[in-house]
Amino acid sequence: MRHYIRKTAVLSFLAACMVFVLPPPAVRAAARLQDTGEKIVIVIDPGHGGENLGTTENGHEEKHMTMVTAEAMYDELALYDNVEVYLTRTGDRELSLKERAEFAASVDADFLFSIHYNASETHESFGAEAWVPLSAPYNAYGYQFGCEFLKNMREMGLLVRGVKTRAGSKGDYYGIIRESAALGVPAMILEHCHVDEERDEVFCSDDEKLAAFGRADGTAAARYFGLKSRVLNVDYSGYELADADENALVPYTRQDQTGPETCQIEFVRADYDEGVLTLSVSAVDHESAVLYYSYSLDGGNTFSHREAWPESDALNGSYQESFFLDIDIPAGTTPQVVVRAYNMYDFYSDSNIYISTQSFSRKASVEVSAVGAGQSSSGRPDDGFAGNEGNENALHGTGLPENNFSGDGANQALHHGETTGNASGDALIIPVDAPIEDAPVKSQFSLVNLIWICLIAVVLLAMMIFVFQSIVDRRHRRRRH
Repeated sequence: MRHYIRKTAVLSFLAACMVFVLPPPAVRAAARLQDTGEKIVIVIDPGHGGENLGTTENGHEEKHMTMVTAEAMYDELALYDNVEVYLTRTGDRELSLKERAEFAASVDADFLFSIHYNASETHESFGAEAWVPLSAPYNAYGYQFGCEFLKNMREMGLLVRGVKTRAGSKGDYYGIIRESAALGVPAMILEHCHVDEERDEVFCSDDEKLAAFGRADGTAAARYFGLKSRVLNVDYSGYELADADENALVPYTRQDQTGPETCQIEFVRADYDEGVLTLSVSAVDHESAVLYYSYSLDGGNTFSHREAWPESDALNGSYQESFFLDIDIPAGTTPQVVVRAYNMYDFYSDSNIYISTQSFSRKASVEVSAVGAGQSSSGRPDDGFAGNEGNENALHGTGLPENNFSGDGANQALHHGETTGNASGDALIIPVDAPIEDAPVKSQFSLVNLIWICLIAVVLLAMMIFVFQSIVDRRHRRRRH
């Protein structure tokens, strides 16, 4: 009996170690929270229309773009069984947000999806995002669908900016969400890409690409509602969605109004002849994922274009806590480097400043490459806001959004001190460049690796104890006989 108890204790101890070491899955699967009837009713809302053009950056006209995408989504969903699909408008006409919501309520819609394209004030933001209600249970419904929508955007090659909320003085900032919720209709805004940024503009440069977005949205809706299609020979019944609690705000959707808590850089090495400076960059944000970075060579006066922060996943709030950044330094430059880290709400924090003690000789183009040097850090809960439809006073692109965010259907104002929530604190100057051969080398060894080694050691020790105890018990039994 004592032998059985010892063996059980050892196994229980090992199981506890495994639970401690193995991380939980990033996004757990669950059933759809929204309860619907047998026939699903979907309303697709092409944003803007009439005199309300939406964004017109890069020669685009958002009201046309949303119409092409909405019609493609309609055509895709028409291929599925037991679903009714409506458009809030079928031509180039203007509707108020209240009229759009009232139409959805009149057909007893299970969901209203408002189709949009994005643009930012700085023309630097890129990626797709979804805006969902603040109130339960609609927040959880939106999160579950938003994850499916953004998975498709990621597969198409877009950066994922997250499923997010934004508060206003009347509750939800965005009128289409607020007006729909008041009538008992779940609604959300789908921002497909930024038309004013070259990395995103390639995804929306013609009508076929706009239609591809609509087909992807239709597939996301089919998965969310568990639809079947005899035409397409697909069956999404029983399809599992992201886990959420319908009685509470999903943590990853919670609005963040401050920059990352920390952003730090450390010197790694410098090749003055080749003109390459390598820094270790790290940042921590406990309220949302770190999404982008940029850098300055002149002490923070001007910054490079944003780049995607390595391994950032705004769907579950994770990102790589640190990485190596290689910067090509122009010839004759003595850099004073500051790195800026942006979170999924586009607030940023600046790092300490690194001042080189000598100039770089080779003329090099300014490029960056990020090489992973750290482990993915579980963060907490992907700039852009829906064009010109924040509230009823902004239907024609007039009126400024609340909470110090940018107007004209764009994004948060990022480069104004009172808006950014800059949390860098006093600048820390890294004093001297170490020669290449003496430069500290960043270890690839991580905390997770250490934990695994400790676990293996514990297992081996437990096995040794078990074997030793078995031998002792065997000897005791022989003595009794």
